[in-house]
Amino acid sequence: MGSSPEVLGAGMRTASATAVARMIDGVKVYGRGDTEVVALAGVTAEFPSGQFTAIMGASGSGKSTFLHCMAGLDRLTSGRVLVGDVDLGSLNDRQLTILRRERIGFVFQAFNLVPTLTAEENITLPLDLGGRRPERAWLQSLVRVLRIEDRLGHRPSELSGGQQQRVAAARAMATRPELVFADEPTGNLDSRSATEILGLLRAAVDDFGQTIVMVTHDPRAASFADRVLFLSDGRLVRELPDPKVDTILDVIRDLGD
Repeated sequence: MGSSPEVLGAGMRTASATAVARMIDGVKVYGRGDTEVVALAGVTAEFPSGQFTAIMGASGSGKSTFLHCMAGLDRLTSGRVLVGDVDLGSLNDRQLTILRRERIGFVFQAFNLVPTLTAEENITLPLDLGGRRPERAWLQSLVRVLRIEDRLGHRPSELSGGQQQRVAAARAMATRPELVFADEPTGNLDSRSATEILGLLRAAVDDFGQTIVMVTHDPRAASFADRVLFLSDGRLVRELPDPKVDTILDVIRDLGD
């Protein structure tokens, strides 16, 4: 046994008034009968404002399902997900789309850029879809921090993988969302580009006060977070505050025993 991170009970912790998002007793079941798979088995977690949380777990642990349900991309079988004081279960598909566009940012492993649009057009796409005018000073600060000022007129095919991910990160934060979800955002990047993206996510929390939830399998990536939540068989089993690579590896080994 390595470190002794906190073992969470069924209630995890009391909901906080400063939580930007939370899941309460989240259950997600796919299929029926012999084909039934329980992806989430009563997960309760909250995400305070201005905090960077990493979600880890073995393949099949439920971490991607957890992220998708938190982000309103999938619906729970039972339980609740709230963004602020809005219960996602009470929204229809159109209302969910508007909430995701206006209050949530996404960074995916596959970038998900529109190939026919320039970098700048990809960045402003969520604003354009919502009929909102870009806040130029904010966008200029984003592209400057991300060092893509000279790539704004380029299409995705003309950008490196690291540049595409920086464009995707700028798009995720263009609306100044309350919450940014990142799903393996460094999975397709070399180590230098990965470090740059992780540094940006860290700065988004420290400098801009944003709340970030990142799914990753990489202990080094998770070490950029303020805490790591570990899922196993659809249950939240550990929380590790102030994570370091060594302590993350200790927990992974413990969970594998």
